[in-house]
Amino acid sequence: MAKTFFIRTFGCQMNFADSERIRARYQKEGWQEVAGWHQADLIIINSCIVRQSAENRVYGLINQIRQSGRRPKIIVAGCLAGWARRDPRGKNLRQLQRRLGSDVAIIPNNELAGFEITPTRQSHRDGYAYIPISNGCNHFCSYCIVPYSRGREVYRPADDILREAHCLLSRGQTWLMLLGQNVNSWQGKKPIETFPQLLAAVAEISGVEQIAFLSANPWDFSDRLIKVIASHANISRQIHLPLQSGDDEILRRMRRGYTSQDYLDLVQKIRQAIPDAQISTDIIVGFPGETKKAFQNTIKVCRQVGFSRAFVARYSPRPGTLASKIYPDDIPPKEKKRRWRIIDKMINQDQKIAR
Repeated sequence: MAKTFFIRTFGCQMNFADSERIRARYQKEGWQEVAGWHQADLIIINSCIVRQSAENRVYGLINQIRQSGRRPKIIVAGCLAGWARRDPRGKNLRQLQRRLGSDVAIIPNNELAGFEITPTRQSHRDGYAYIPISNGCNHFCSYCIVPYSRGREVYRPADDILREAHCLLSRGQTWLMLLGQNVNSWQGKKPIETFPQLLAAVAEISGVEQIAFLSANPWDFSDRLIKVIASHANISRQIHLPLQSGDDEILRRMRRGYTSQDYLDLVQKIRQAIPDAQISTDIIVGFPGETKKAFQNTIKVCRQVGFSRAFVARYSPRPGTLASKIYPDDIPPKEKKRRWRIIDKMINQDQKIAR
Protein backbone atom coordinates (compact mmCIF):
# COMPACT_ATOMS: atom_id res chain seq x y z
CA MET A 1 0.00 0.00 0.00
CA ALA A 2 1.39 3.41 -1.02
CA LYS A 3 2.42 5.90 1.62
CA THR A 4 0.18 8.96 1.65
CA PHE A 5 0.92 12.67 1.92
CA PHE A 6 -1.01 15.93 2.22
CA ILE A 7 0.20 19.48 1.52
CA ARG A 8 -1.34 22.55 3.14
CA THR A 9 -0.15 25.79 1.56
CA PHE A 10 -0.35 29.19 3.20
CA GLY A 11 0.64 32.54 1.73
CA CYS A 12 1.51 33.86 -1.70
CA GLN A 13 1.60 32.51 -5.25
CA MET A 14 5.29 31.66 -4.80
CA ASN A 15 4.40 29.23 -2.04
CA PHE A 16 1.72 27.66 -4.22
CA ALA A 17 4.26 27.29 -7.04
CA ASP A 18 6.72 25.71 -4.58
CA SER A 19 4.02 23.27 -3.44
CA GLU A 20 3.54 22.15 -7.05
CA ARG A 21 7.19 21.07 -7.17
CA ILE A 22 7.08 19.49 -3.70
CA ARG A 23 3.99 17.53 -4.77
CA ALA A 24 5.80 16.31 -7.91
CA ARG A 25 8.79 15.13 -5.89
CA TYR A 26 6.74 12.96 -3.55
CA GLN A 27 4.60 11.58 -6.35
CA LYS A 28 7.75 10.62 -8.24
CA GLU A 29 8.97 8.80 -5.12
CA GLY A 30 5.77 6.75 -5.07
CA TRP A 31 3.73 8.62 -2.49
CA GLN A 32 0.00 9.07 -3.02
CA GLU A 33 -1.60 12.45 -2.31
CA VAL A 34 -4.79 12.49 -0.23
CA ALA A 35 -7.45 15.17 0.06
CA GLY A 36 -7.17 15.78 3.81
CA TRP A 37 -4.58 15.55 6.55
CA HIS A 38 -6.68 13.02 8.49
CA GLN A 39 -5.69 10.31 5.98
CA ALA A 40 -2.03 11.26 5.52
CA ASP A 41 1.10 9.48 6.72
CA LEU A 42 3.03 12.70 5.98
CA ILE A 43 1.74 16.26 6.34
CA ILE A 44 3.73 19.06 4.68
CA ILE A 45 2.86 22.58 5.85
CA ASN A 46 4.14 25.17 3.38
CA SER A 47 4.16 28.13 5.73
CA CYS A 48 3.96 31.90 5.44
CA ILE A 49 5.59 34.27 7.92
CA VAL A 50 4.80 37.66 6.38
CA ARG A 51 2.42 38.46 9.24
CA GLN A 52 1.82 37.01 12.68
CA SER A 53 -1.67 35.87 11.71
CA ALA A 54 -0.19 33.69 8.93
CA GLU A 55 2.37 32.22 11.30
CA ASN A 56 -0.35 31.48 13.87
CA ARG A 57 -2.26 29.39 11.33
CA VAL A 58 0.68 26.99 11.18
CA TYR A 59 0.70 26.51 14.96
CA GLY A 60 -3.08 26.16 14.96
CA LEU A 61 -2.98 23.40 12.32
CA ILE A 62 -0.27 21.47 14.18
CA ASN A 63 -2.25 21.69 17.42
CA GLN A 64 -5.34 20.45 15.59
CA ILE A 65 -3.41 17.46 14.20
CA ARG A 66 -2.05 16.54 17.62
CA GLN A 67 -5.42 16.87 19.30
CA SER A 68 -6.84 14.39 16.80
CA GLY A 69 -4.81 11.62 18.41
CA ARG A 70 -3.02 10.74 15.16
CA ARG A 71 0.75 10.86 14.90
CA PRO A 72 1.68 11.40 11.25
CA LYS A 73 5.08 12.76 10.28
CA ILE A 74 4.94 16.56 9.96
CA ILE A 75 7.26 18.77 7.92
CA VAL A 76 7.09 22.54 8.32
CA ALA A 77 8.39 24.01 5.06
CA GLY A 78 8.04 27.44 3.50
CA CYS A 79 9.10 30.80 4.87
CA LEU A 80 8.87 29.88 8.55
CA ALA A 81 11.36 27.08 7.91
CA GLY A 82 13.56 29.36 5.81
CA TRP A 83 13.64 32.00 8.54
CA ALA A 84 14.66 29.39 11.11
CA ARG A 85 17.28 27.63 9.02
CA ARG A 86 18.95 30.73 7.56
CA ASP A 87 19.85 32.19 10.96
CA PRO A 88 23.63 31.55 11.22
CA ARG A 89 23.47 31.59 15.04
CA GLY A 90 20.78 28.93 15.16
CA LYS A 91 18.66 30.97 17.57
CA ASN A 92 15.61 31.05 15.30
CA LEU A 93 15.80 27.31 14.66
CA ARG A 94 16.00 26.49 18.35
CA GLN A 95 13.13 28.85 19.09
CA LEU A 96 10.90 27.31 16.42
CA GLN A 97 11.83 23.75 17.41
CA ARG A 98 10.81 24.48 21.00
CA ARG A 99 7.51 25.83 19.72
CA LEU A 100 6.80 22.93 17.36
CA GLY A 101 8.39 20.01 19.19
CA SER A 102 11.27 17.73 18.24
CA ASP A 103 8.98 15.43 16.23
CA VAL A 104 8.36 18.13 13.59
CA ALA A 105 10.94 18.44 10.79
CA ILE A 106 11.85 21.94 9.61
CA ILE A 107 12.89 21.95 5.94
CA PRO A 108 12.93 25.00 3.58
CA ASN A 109 11.19 24.65 0.22
CA ASN A 110 14.39 24.74 -1.82
CA GLU A 111 15.64 21.68 0.06
CA LEU A 112 12.40 19.79 -0.51
CA ALA A 113 12.17 20.57 -4.22
CA GLY A 114 14.32 22.86 -6.35
CA PHE A 115 13.68 24.48 -9.72
CA GLU A 116 15.01 21.34 -11.44
CA ILE A 117 11.83 19.43 -10.56
CA THR A 118 8.99 19.60 -13.07
CA PRO A 119 5.93 20.63 -11.05
CA THR A 120 2.61 18.82 -10.84
CA ARG A 121 0.33 21.65 -11.92
CA GLN A 122 -2.81 22.60 -10.02
CA SER A 123 -5.76 24.67 -11.19
CA HIS A 124 -5.57 28.17 -9.75
CA ARG A 125 -8.40 30.59 -9.21
CA ASP A 126 -6.72 33.23 -11.37
CA GLY A 127 -6.43 30.78 -14.29
CA TYR A 128 -2.66 31.12 -14.76
CA ALA A 129 0.06 28.49 -14.74
CA TYR A 130 2.81 29.78 -12.46
CA ILE A 131 6.43 30.00 -13.64
CA PRO A 132 8.84 31.08 -10.86
CA ILE A 133 11.74 33.02 -12.38
CA SER A 134 13.55 34.01 -9.19
CA ASN A 135 13.59 33.44 -5.46
CA GLY A 136 14.43 35.75 -2.57
CA CYS A 137 14.88 39.51 -2.31
CA ASN A 138 17.83 41.90 -1.96
CA HIS A 139 15.95 45.02 -0.87
CA PHE A 140 15.46 44.63 2.89
CA CYS A 141 12.43 46.85 3.37
CA SER A 142 12.40 47.51 7.11
CA TYR A 143 9.17 45.57 7.81
CA CYS A 144 9.78 42.60 5.50
CA ILE A 145 10.87 39.11 6.57
CA VAL A 146 11.33 37.77 3.00
CA PRO A 147 15.12 38.36 2.71
CA TYR A 148 15.54 36.47 5.99
CA SER A 149 13.15 33.65 5.11
CA ARG A 150 13.98 33.15 1.41
CA GLY A 151 17.45 34.66 1.24
CA ARG A 152 19.03 36.83 -1.41
CA GLU A 153 17.80 36.85 -4.98
CA VAL A 154 18.56 33.79 -7.10
CA TYR A 155 17.60 33.93 -10.78
CA ARG A 156 16.58 31.04 -13.02
CA PRO A 157 18.31 31.01 -16.42
CA ALA A 158 16.21 32.34 -19.28
CA ASP A 159 16.54 29.06 -21.20
CA ASP A 160 14.93 27.15 -18.30
CA ILE A 161 12.08 29.65 -18.07
CA LEU A 162 11.39 29.56 -21.82
CA ARG A 163 11.58 25.76 -21.83
CA GLU A 164 8.98 25.61 -19.06
CA ALA A 165 6.74 28.02 -20.97
CA HIS A 166 6.92 25.83 -24.10
CA CYS A 167 6.15 22.75 -22.00
CA LEU A 168 3.06 24.40 -20.54
CA LEU A 169 1.84 25.43 -23.98
CA SER A 170 2.24 21.87 -25.26
CA ARG A 171 -0.18 20.84 -22.48
CA GLY A 172 -2.72 23.46 -23.47
CA GLN A 173 -1.95 25.96 -20.69
CA THR A 174 -1.86 29.29 -22.50
CA TRP A 175 -2.13 31.72 -19.58
CA LEU A 176 1.23 32.11 -17.86
CA MET A 177 2.36 34.10 -14.83
CA LEU A 178 6.01 34.87 -14.08
CA LEU A 179 6.66 34.91 -10.34
CA GLY A 180 9.30 36.40 -8.05
CA GLN A 181 9.41 38.29 -4.78
CA ASN A 182 10.81 41.16 -6.82
CA VAL A 183 10.09 39.85 -10.29
CA ASN A 184 11.25 42.85 -12.29
CA SER A 185 14.77 42.73 -10.80
CA TRP A 186 15.42 39.42 -12.63
CA GLN A 187 18.83 39.26 -14.32
CA GLY A 188 20.10 36.91 -16.98
CA LYS A 189 22.86 36.48 -19.52
CA LYS A 190 23.05 37.53 -23.17
CA PRO A 191 20.94 37.70 -25.22
CA ILE A 192 18.23 37.92 -22.50
CA GLU A 193 19.71 39.98 -19.68
CA THR A 194 16.82 41.98 -18.20
CA PHE A 195 13.26 41.37 -17.10
CA PRO A 196 11.72 43.42 -19.94
CA GLN A 197 13.65 41.26 -22.44
CA LEU A 198 12.49 38.07 -20.70
CA LEU A 199 8.86 39.23 -20.58
CA ALA A 200 8.95 40.09 -24.30
CA ALA A 201 10.52 36.71 -25.14
CA VAL A 202 7.75 34.79 -23.34
CA ALA A 203 5.00 37.01 -24.77
CA GLU A 204 6.29 36.36 -28.30
CA ILE A 205 6.10 32.56 -28.02
CA SER A 206 3.40 31.33 -30.38
CA GLY A 207 0.31 30.25 -28.46
CA VAL A 208 0.68 32.45 -25.37
CA GLU A 209 -2.76 34.00 -24.95
CA GLN A 210 -1.92 36.00 -21.85
CA ILE A 211 1.17 36.60 -19.74
CA ALA A 212 1.24 38.32 -16.36
CA PHE A 213 3.88 38.88 -13.69
CA LEU A 214 3.96 39.25 -9.92
CA SER A 215 5.18 40.98 -7.87
CA ALA A 216 6.78 44.07 -9.39
CA ASN A 217 8.22 46.91 -7.35
CA PRO A 218 8.28 50.61 -8.22
CA TRP A 219 12.06 51.02 -8.05
CA ASP A 220 12.64 48.54 -10.90
CA PHE A 221 9.65 49.45 -13.06
CA SER A 222 11.60 50.89 -15.97
CA ASP A 223 10.50 52.82 -19.04
CA ARG A 224 11.62 49.81 -21.07
CA LEU A 225 9.26 47.54 -19.11
CA ILE A 226 6.37 49.92 -19.73
CA LYS A 227 7.19 49.94 -23.45
CA VAL A 228 7.26 46.12 -23.61
CA ILE A 229 3.85 45.85 -21.92
CA ALA A 230 2.37 48.52 -24.20
CA SER A 231 3.66 46.83 -27.36
CA HIS A 232 2.37 43.31 -26.57
CA ALA A 233 -1.40 42.89 -26.48
CA ASN A 234 -1.13 39.54 -24.69
CA ILE A 235 0.64 40.99 -21.64
CA SER A 236 -1.93 41.51 -18.89
CA ARG A 237 -3.09 45.08 -18.32
CA GLN A 238 -3.63 44.22 -14.63
CA ILE A 239 -0.42 45.54 -13.07
CA HIS A 240 0.29 44.90 -9.41
CA LEU A 241 2.40 47.73 -8.00
CA PRO A 242 2.82 47.79 -4.19
CA LEU A 243 2.46 51.25 -2.66
CA GLN A 244 2.58 50.24 1.05
CA SER A 245 2.05 53.85 2.20
CA GLY A 246 1.19 57.21 0.70
CA ASP A 247 3.13 59.15 3.33
CA ASP A 248 6.75 60.07 2.61
CA GLU A 249 7.97 59.75 6.20
CA ILE A 250 6.43 56.29 6.53
CA LEU A 251 7.90 55.28 3.16
CA ARG A 252 11.31 56.45 4.43
CA ARG A 253 10.90 54.40 7.61
CA MET A 254 9.86 51.42 5.50
CA ARG A 255 13.00 51.87 3.34
CA ARG A 256 10.95 51.77 0.17
CA GLY A 257 13.28 54.01 -1.83
CA TYR A 258 10.64 56.26 -3.41
CA THR A 259 8.29 59.08 -2.43
CA SER A 260 4.55 59.25 -2.93
CA GLN A 261 5.13 61.64 -5.84
CA ASP A 262 7.59 59.19 -7.42
CA TYR A 263 4.87 56.55 -7.25
CA LEU A 264 2.23 58.86 -8.73
CA ASP A 265 4.61 59.85 -11.54
CA LEU A 266 5.20 56.17 -12.34
CA VAL A 267 1.47 55.45 -12.44
CA GLN A 268 0.98 58.41 -14.77
CA LYS A 269 3.71 57.05 -17.09
CA ILE A 270 2.09 53.63 -17.12
CA ARG A 271 -1.36 55.02 -17.91
CA GLN A 272 -0.08 57.32 -20.62
CA ALA A 273 1.56 54.39 -22.41
CA ILE A 274 -1.09 51.78 -21.49
CA PRO A 275 -4.47 53.55 -21.25
CA ASP A 276 -6.35 50.38 -20.28
CA ALA A 277 -3.96 49.51 -17.42
CA GLN A 278 -5.54 48.61 -14.09
CA ILE A 279 -3.32 49.10 -11.07
CA SER A 280 -3.66 46.93 -7.98
CA THR A 281 -1.53 47.36 -4.88
CA ASP A 282 -0.41 46.34 -1.39
CA ILE A 283 -0.90 48.69 1.57
CA ILE A 284 0.22 48.38 5.19
CA VAL A 285 -1.75 50.34 7.79
CA GLY A 286 -0.62 51.00 11.33
CA PHE A 287 3.11 51.04 10.62
CA PRO A 288 5.07 52.52 13.56
CA GLY A 289 4.76 56.28 13.58
CA GLU A 290 1.78 56.40 11.22
CA THR A 291 0.00 59.49 12.49
CA LYS A 292 -3.56 60.41 11.53
CA LYS A 293 -2.11 62.82 8.98
CA ALA A 294 0.14 60.11 7.54
CA PHE A 295 -2.84 57.79 7.17
CA GLN A 296 -4.79 60.55 5.42
CA ASN A 297 -1.89 60.93 3.00
CA THR A 298 -2.29 57.26 2.10
CA ILE A 299 -6.01 57.78 1.52
CA LYS A 300 -5.19 60.77 -0.68
CA VAL A 301 -2.79 58.78 -2.87
CA CYS A 302 -5.30 55.91 -3.13
CA ARG A 303 -7.93 58.33 -4.40
CA GLN A 304 -5.52 59.87 -6.89
CA VAL A 305 -4.49 56.49 -8.32
CA GLY A 306 -7.90 54.79 -8.30
CA PHE A 307 -6.66 51.28 -7.59
CA SER A 308 -8.62 48.37 -9.05
CA ARG A 309 -7.85 46.30 -5.95
CA ALA A 310 -5.78 46.52 -2.78
CA PHE A 311 -4.38 43.86 -0.48
CA VAL A 312 -4.49 45.69 2.83
CA ALA A 313 -2.56 44.42 5.85
CA ARG A 314 -2.30 45.58 9.44
CA TYR A 315 1.34 46.02 10.44
CA SER A 316 2.76 43.08 12.36
CA PRO A 317 6.36 43.22 13.69
CA ARG A 318 8.45 40.44 12.16
CA PRO A 319 11.37 39.08 14.21
CA GLY A 320 14.78 40.13 12.94
CA THR A 321 13.57 42.94 10.67
CA LEU A 322 14.89 46.47 11.11
CA ALA A 323 11.46 47.88 11.96
CA SER A 324 10.99 45.38 14.79
CA LYS A 325 14.33 46.45 16.26
CA ILE A 326 14.15 50.23 16.07
CA TYR A 327 10.47 51.21 15.95
CA PRO A 328 7.96 50.57 18.74
CA ASP A 329 4.69 49.02 17.55
CA ASP A 330 2.82 52.11 18.72
CA ILE A 331 -0.51 51.96 16.85
CA PRO A 332 -3.19 50.16 18.91
CA PRO A 333 -4.75 47.06 17.30
CA LYS A 334 -8.21 48.68 17.37
CA GLU A 335 -6.92 51.68 15.42
CA LYS A 336 -5.10 49.43 12.92
CA LYS A 337 -8.36 47.59 12.31
CA ARG A 338 -10.25 50.86 11.84
CA ARG A 339 -7.73 52.08 9.26
CA TRP A 340 -7.80 48.69 7.52
CA ARG A 341 -11.58 48.89 7.19
CA ILE A 342 -11.44 52.39 5.71
CA ILE A 343 -8.94 51.46 2.97
CA ASP A 344 -10.56 48.11 2.25
CA LYS A 345 -14.03 49.67 1.93
CA MET A 346 -12.80 52.55 -0.23
CA ILE A 347 -10.94 50.35 -2.75
CA ASN A 348 -12.29 46.82 -2.55
CA GLN A 349 -15.94 47.33 -1.65
CA ASP A 350 -17.19 50.71 -2.87
CA GLN A 351 -15.45 50.37 -6.26
CA LYS A 352 -16.78 46.82 -6.66
CA ILE A 353 -20.30 48.14 -6.20
CA ALA A 354 -19.61 50.96 -8.65
CA ARG A 355 -18.27 48.52 -11.26
